[in-house]
Amino acid sequence: MKAKDADILMVPGYTNSGPDHWQSRWETKLSTARRVEQAEWSKPVRESWTDAVAKAVNEAERPVILVAHSLGVPTVIQAIPKFAKPVAGAFFVAAPDVANPKIKPKHLMTFGPYPRDPLPFPSITVASRNDPFCAFDIAEDIAGAWGSLFIDAGEAGHINAESGHGPWPEGSMTFAHFMTRL
Repeated sequence: MKAKDADILMVPGYTNSGPDHWQSRWETKLSTARRVEQAEWSKPVRESWTDAVAKAVNEAERPVILVAHSLGVPTVIQAIPKFAKPVAGAFFVAAPDVANPKIKPKHLMTFGPYPRDPLPFPSITVASRNDPFCAFDIAEDIAGAWGSLFIDAGEAGHINAESGHGPWPEGSMTFAHFMTRL
């Protein structure tokens, strides 16, 4: 599938993705990409966030590709039962461990635990070995339960602008390859 033939929905996490974040950069470069906006980025409410993702999926006119980072990942996963249209694929990056009682802020736990059922669409899950929000083995286990292709990003922090992943060319190449297989 080519990007021009899909509705690419960017699903940022807690506090949104700033202008230097790879999601924001990709959004400006991909003509069919748009951000799923949330009413309150710094006080996420599971029901509100999942409703926004489901609305964007259900209003899409082309096949949907979801690109989720951080809290955007459990938002997508928890929204799946609300999808009235099929999703062509999902690209998940730096999923947080929302079942970890040490996660901060604590209200992020309301997005967990993750369902462990296989996903109804192809997906890739990219995880870092030193992500402060999720242990690598937890990310690998969750991706395996979902049937998601698991990509080891090495020691890449939270794979965001703060960890040096503004443009993130490796991610862009992985995403492009994923798109060719859909």
